[in-house]
Amino acid sequence: MTWWIAGGCALGAVSILVVAWRRAHATTGAGLAIVTLAVMTAALISVGSALPARTEAVESGGRVVEVIAGITSSASVGQDGRLWFEAQTASIGVRGEPRSVSVPVRIGVEPGDGFDLGAEIRVVGEAAATDAGERSVLVIYAGEAEIVQAAQGVFGVAADLRQSFIERAARLPEPGAGLLPGLAVGDTRAVSTELNDDMRTTGLSHLTAVSGANCAIVVGAVFWLSALCGCRRGLRVLLSAAALSGFVILVTPEPSVIRAAVMAGIAMLTVLIGRPRAGAGMLALGVTGILLVDPWLAATPGFALSAAASAALILFAPPLARGLARMLPAPLALAIAVPLSAQLVCGPIIALFAEQQSLIGVVANLLAAPAAPVATVVGMLACLAAPVPLLADLLAASAWLPTAWIATTATTAAQVPLAQVLLPAGIPSALFVAAVSAAIGVVLLRRPSALSGRAQSWWRWSRRCSAIVLIVVSGGGAGLAALDGPLAPLRTPEGWAIAACDVGQGDALVVRSAGDIALIDTGPEPDALRSCLRSLGVERIDLLVLTHFDLDHAGGVEAVEGRVGEVLHGPTSDQADQRSLDRLEAGGAVLHDASAGLHGVLGATSWRVLWPQRDSVAFPAGNDASVVVEFAGGEVPRSLFLGDLSAAPQRMLMRTAQLTGGYAVVKVAHHGSADQEPGLYEAVHATLAIFSVGTGNDYGHPREDALALLEATGSHLLRTDQQGRILIGMQAGELQVWTESSVGGPG
Repeated sequence: MTWWIAGGCALGAVSILVVAWRRAHATTGAGLAIVTLAVMTAALISVGSALPARTEAVESGGRVVEVIAGITSSASVGQDGRLWFEAQTASIGVRGEPRSVSVPVRIGVEPGDGFDLGAEIRVVGEAAATDAGERSVLVIYAGEAEIVQAAQGVFGVAADLRQSFIERAARLPEPGAGLLPGLAVGDTRAVSTELNDDMRTTGLSHLTAVSGANCAIVVGAVFWLSALCGCRRGLRVLLSAAALSGFVILVTPEPSVIRAAVMAGIAMLTVLIGRPRAGAGMLALGVTGILLVDPWLAATPGFALSAAASAALILFAPPLARGLARMLPAPLALAIAVPLSAQLVCGPIIALFAEQQSLIGVVANLLAAPAAPVATVVGMLACLAAPVPLLADLLAASAWLPTAWIATTATTAAQVPLAQVLLPAGIPSALFVAAVSAAIGVVLLRRPSALSGRAQSWWRWSRRCSAIVLIVVSGGGAGLAALDGPLAPLRTPEGWAIAACDVGQGDALVVRSAGDIALIDTGPEPDALRSCLRSLGVERIDLLVLTHFDLDHAGGVEAVEGRVGEVLHGPTSDQADQRSLDRLEAGGAVLHDASAGLHGVLGATSWRVLWPQRDSVAFPAGNDASVVVEFAGGEVPRSLFLGDLSAAPQRMLMRTAQLTGGYAVVKVAHHGSADQEPGLYEAVHATLAIFSVGTGNDYGHPREDALALLEATGSHLLRTDQQGRILIGMQAGELQVWTESSVGGPG
């Protein structure tokens, strides 16, 4: 199909060219159509030529494979604690019998040295196929990894310089030590999870890795320094381009870095050479060229954001600065216009794929703006000065101070109430953010001169409508902020004993008895859990149960660090799991390795652990070793929380725990997956069945089989994806249920 479409585009371009030639002139529209079809043809040929190898590689999905590949990107530590990077395979296949196949893959290995761009590696691990639109054909979770050949030539020199600089920065104090390599050379391995989250919340995450901002800083610094030395404009441009090329090599010329360099280079050079009006055309040409070389970038959010931010710098920032200059000094107006224009243009794109919208990003960027160029340029010089240790130490120490300022700005600004708002990712949110962004732009822009009477009338009407939009949104936002903040507990019924928080695709359930609080899992991310706990009026967690350490159950643990009394946790599987526990313990929590038989009291109710069995080797750490806990007594209905158990451990649980009927509530295992044991739910015979699940999740949870199974046992089904937060309580011996969509009970 790809080749047929490519052929059709090529035929269309030739046909238009022939018609235009026979008419002895070519219109602008004809020329644009020819260029468009030619570009589509080239892109489709590029994609089509890669399809056979990709199709062959996809067959390795779900198998353990041996891969020999060359690393094509920088490495970063993921949330699972692995070191992740992109690579181009030379061969792939079953162990000992690899076949020559060249496809892009993404590889995760245990952290170590030597995984630099240009290095050749051999890994053995489980391969998983990706979606068709992704650049990487496979994701490989490596169990074994070795460096076959270290990075050579200029890449080897750059890797040595980076490693020396990272070690030098690590000797500096926090805050700032871990962030400095990210600002200067794009290495984010030392940036803590907490600081990374704060940078994202405050809209400063573009500084933690190589982005257009970093490239623009390098170009601007060299252009300015060469101007001080009396160089002519042409030489300044050449020196800036050379410096940008060297910077790209130093920080690893992976696709995202090259993309950022091209975008920033185009945007900055059009301004620096005094031809800002040519910027839009040059940007369009650059985007086209990048997509011809690498069509897969068309499906990446980063490419769209980079192009949009560059366009904002060229087209939107100058008139926005002139509008702000009506109220502010010109230098300050320009300083505000640059991050604000990027924020307004990129906001709708971000809303398509991310739930967070930063409200403090402009302020945080203004505070960080004076420090970012100094930290980037001086840090890069410290990296280059590695052969002269004394000079490198001096420069690294000098770069540390502005870096510490940026880290402190991110940490402080992230704690400001309403630093960000949560919107469901998708087209409706993108349209809403676009409308608000457009309204802000219209209000701030200065009225264009030389408008006709009708145009002036249209402009006044637009300004009034925009002002109304902003007033309505601001008023609504303030009301929602109050309801989600200090007034949040007033919206919650007093009689609840069990709460299922709506945290998306994950578990976070709260049990309350006589003022004491138990939290079972934390959901996938902290902000949703914070919001739920705030609405419930929960300040401290007396008992935290981490059933297992998958992201959808333990990803939000940061939200409760420092305010937990005791922790019951399942088996750990790697260092990342242990680090989560260490942070809880450092915050004052007492840790308990949960196993069947452990029991205790929460307020007026009692709890006991039913699973896993102590020292069991039958089920590894993860879903099947989830902590299963029962609560009963006092005002808490008898309830059973099954974590993510699959059918096999559910059958074992039936035999070891001797479950009997009479449960009021059961939290259905694994978000209602199809892998359930009917006998367990028949034995439990719960009145209410909770499905903690995210709207439109990729797993198809809850499955129809699971829903039918619970209905067959007589359970009343409650789903967080349909009903939002769910509250359950007892009144006069009867169960009461409150949800965000309805109020009532099963009778």
